[in-house]
This record gives sequence, structure tokens and C-alpha cells, in this order.
Amino acid sequence: MIDLKEIRDSFIQILFPHVCCGCGSDILGGKTVLCMRCLEQMPETGFEQHDDNPVEKKFWGRIRLAQATAQYYFTRESLMQRLMHEFKYKGNRDLGLQLGVLMGASIKQSGRFCPDALIPLPLFRAKEKKRGYNQAAILCEGMAESLHVPVLKNVVIRSHHTDTQTKKGRIERWQNMESKFLLVQPEPVINKKLLLVDDVITTGATLEACGAELLKAENVKLSIAALCYASR
Repeated sequence: MIDLKEIRDSFIQILFPHVCCGCGSDILGGKTVLCMRCLEQMPETGFEQHDDNPVEKKFWGRIRLAQATAQYYFTRESLMQRLMHEFKYKGNRDLGLQLGVLMGASIKQSGRFCPDALIPLPLFRAKEKKRGYNQAAILCEGMAESLHVPVLKNVVIRSHHTDTQTKKGRIERWQNMESKFLLVQPEPVINKKLLLVDDVITTGATLEACGAELLKAENVKLSIAALCYASR
């Protein structure tokens, strides 16, 4: 007997292939965009579980933080680099949302972070318009599904365009970001515990500059979370 549903599903898979963003496997379940093999291979840091982890130490003496974490280690020519490229430069929102859900679930399970709101690191408006999205905001949307807190997108803005940070050292990165963020709506964050979110932490200069601006609001407790940690 001909199974019409199986034929239909096969035809849809040919026209609109649903494959793993990490390895290209078509063995996927439900709405996931990552297969079980890739999910198991993603290099979790476990930082969210521990005080004085490497991300928190990175900001010692630079900015007042309650907690800080990054979900995965980032290395070149790795699964995480492929996923970051797919999410950040190819506009794969579904991948970004799933990564955000995973981040939020780990942070919630740790019990160390209890944010009142999520703040995506803002892009310069012209850059966001050209790219079509802010990757940090997409991560926040996924995280909000796990943490059940609001995402505040317009509290702080990036007021000036900045040169790429890729080939700059720590001091150059800080100078490049100095005075580039502006707190435009302090009222929603007064007396709040905020979690500032970005995709990758390298030197931390961008998050430091944005976080310093957020701390100008009255009685703010600031934490930081990133998808990846790129150690040097």
C-alpha cells in the first residue's frame, strides 16, 4: 500500500531540505536544527555553575559585575566556528533561537543568575539594518523562552559606528568602543538585575563599554552572558 504521507514528506525534504546546521545530517527530530551528535559535541564551558570562572576573571578590576558566563568554547576550524558563521553571517535565525534556548536553560539550571530582564548588546543602527538582524537580540529571544523574562532592546544604543575589532588588541578595542554606547531609556532598568548578552567574548572591551553605560542607571545589578568564549 502506498504511504502518501511518506511520499509527501520525502518530496518536501527534497524541495526544502531540513538538515543539521553543524554536519548536514538529515536525521533531525522535531523543530531542532542540530542533530544529537552535534549537540553532544558542542564544547560546553560549565562556567555558569562557578564563581570566579574565566569570564568573570576577565572583567575583574574593569567593571562591577554580579556574575558572568559563556556557554561554549570557541576555537578556529571547529564546530562552534561553523555554527557561529551560519548564525551570524548567513542569517540562520532558527539556529540562533535554539542556541539561545540552550543558553537560557543552562543559566536557569545553575541558580546563580536571576535576571529581571535581558539586554542584547546593540549594533549600530545602520549596520543592523544592512545585516537585517541583531544576533544578540535573537539569542535573547531564545533565552527568554527558558528564563521567562522580558528582552529590552532599546534601553541602550550604539550611537556611533565602530571599526571591526577583529585584529585589535585589548587597549585598541577599548579605545575603539569608548563613548560609543548611550543609555537612552534608564527608567525600565532602575533597580533591576540585568543580563547583558553577546555572541562572543574575546577581550570583553565591547561588553565592558556597554555595561558601564548600563550601570549609570540607578541601582542596577549587571551580569554578562555570551554564547562563546574565545580564549587567547
